[in-house]
Amino acid sequence: MAVNLPTTLLRSFVAIVDTGSMLNAAEHVFVTQSALSLQIKRLEELVQQSLFTREGRRLALTGHGEVLLGYARRVLALHDEAVAAVSAGTFSGPVRIGMVQDFAETMFTGVIARFAELHPESQIYARVAGTAELQQMLDRGQLDIILGYAASDDAAAIRVSPMVWHGHAALADQETLPIACLEKPCRFREAAIASLEAAGRRYRLAVETPNLSTLRAAVEAGLGITCRTHLFGSGVDPVFAGELPPLPDVACIIGRAPSLAPATARLADLAVETIRAAAEEL
Repeated sequence: MAVNLPTTLLRSFVAIVDTGSMLNAAEHVFVTQSALSLQIKRLEELVQQSLFTREGRRLALTGHGEVLLGYARRVLALHDEAVAAVSAGTFSGPVRIGMVQDFAETMFTGVIARFAELHPESQIYARVAGTAELQQMLDRGQLDIILGYAASDDAAAIRVSPMVWHGHAALADQETLPIACLEKPCRFREAAIASLEAAGRRYRLAVETPNLSTLRAAVEAGLGITCRTHLFGSGVDPVFAGELPPLPDVACIIGRAPSLAPATARLADLAVETIRAAAEEL
């Protein structure tokens, strides 16, 4: 009797090889590590061979695993080609998008909502994190699209915007400036501190948080002055040039996986359009 190898098991098998670990593969195929382990155990039972061997902390393919890998890639490629041909333009995903906190509200209320209306059967995985973490996930094949911040001369720049001081103007008169910022690593935190130190301006870290909404609340409450772009959108007017040291520009960037489904590529284009439009309105 012929043995049936489910594509879900083959996809998880390939994901472990491509990402280098069970942890990374679990995020890639949207299952827990324990579920992934059970999937591989089931696949090994079906082929009646061990597929991985452990070398210290690293998983390595056995000889049988090497043989299966080539077939698994071909099966999955043919499977995905068949689905694309038969579905005639419909799209079910998943779409994996990562963004910094500044873009999350705009993306969820605008672009992603519009995308979901166009593709109601799609599965959307959204990750909100710092740019460095998002870039690592993109490089590991865990995300399809990322939106973040980089230096103003970055080749992936969508738009270059000035960094701006935000906070109650009266705080700028204090001898020791109270500043509010996100936890490390943060491009804006580094720029604010570098700017103040270059100008010889005394400061103290009044508020430190991992959450942008908490940072916004702290600034609105007058607990400190922060450095962001105009997209920060606090209820407090920016502290304009002359009252505090100048800040550098920053680039809004987009990163894309090497190969994207047409619908996913369109989502990336919509994200670019939305960020550019939001910047032009300010």
